[in-house]
Amino acid sequence: MTVSADAYLAVVTEAIGRVAAEQRQNVADAADLIAAALRADGVVHAFGTGHSEALAMEIAGRAGGLVPTNRIALRDLVLIGGDPADVLGPKLERDPAVAHRLYELAPIRPQDVFVLASNSGVNGAMVEFASVVKERGHGLVAITSAQHSGRMTSRHPSGRKLADFADVVLDNGAPYGDATLPLPGGGAVGAVSSITAALLAQQIVAEVVARLVAAGQRPPVYLSANITGGDEHNAELEARYAGRIRRGS
Repeated sequence: MTVSADAYLAVVTEAIGRVAAEQRQNVADAADLIAAALRADGVVHAFGTGHSEALAMEIAGRAGGLVPTNRIALRDLVLIGGDPADVLGPKLERDPAVAHRLYELAPIRPQDVFVLASNSGVNGAMVEFASVVKERGHGLVAITSAQHSGRMTSRHPSGRKLADFADVVLDNGAPYGDATLPLPGGGAVGAVSSITAALLAQQIVAEVVARLVAAGQRPPVYLSANITGGDEHNAELEARYAGRIRRGS
């Protein structure tokens, strides 16, 4: 396979079609879980580390998305928890101990639901966070790569992975290592997990909204802040969830 923009487009197009077809039922199941939580006045908390944080940004706080959503990030330890900035680093996601602190710092209520994303599904912070979420009785949707996770050994002391805790698991279809176009001297370029995870996130949101509409409810959905009336519309909806959703971090 050659390395080119067209070759990457072909790979991504195939991955999108395959993931959409194979995960249709899982998308529906995730939407059922989230819609039920919203009907119970719950909030959706999204958490991803590394490039999987892009998934959390798809779920929480963007135009066309649901307002009752909150993004959790490792930097919350600094921005909200007051830890020194030097605690942040590429290996922090491997530390199970930070999961409990992140949960405690978040504005969580019992009826809330979680969407957690990790391509590998094996790092200590994410696996421990999933464990805490289930111990506290919340619904949990996981987005991960079945192929990549299946070839990895867990970095959590329990030996378990993110998918082991989830009520619904969605496979983002990414290959082991994420990148798709092999290079002549070894290695590869052209990662796909961010694109397919974003697809799944947007499909879930669309299905949640469809369920709310079918139930006769007006979905609390963001307008772009960069259109006329967007700020006013969004502020009115956000006020309903004051103290429960965070923006700007």
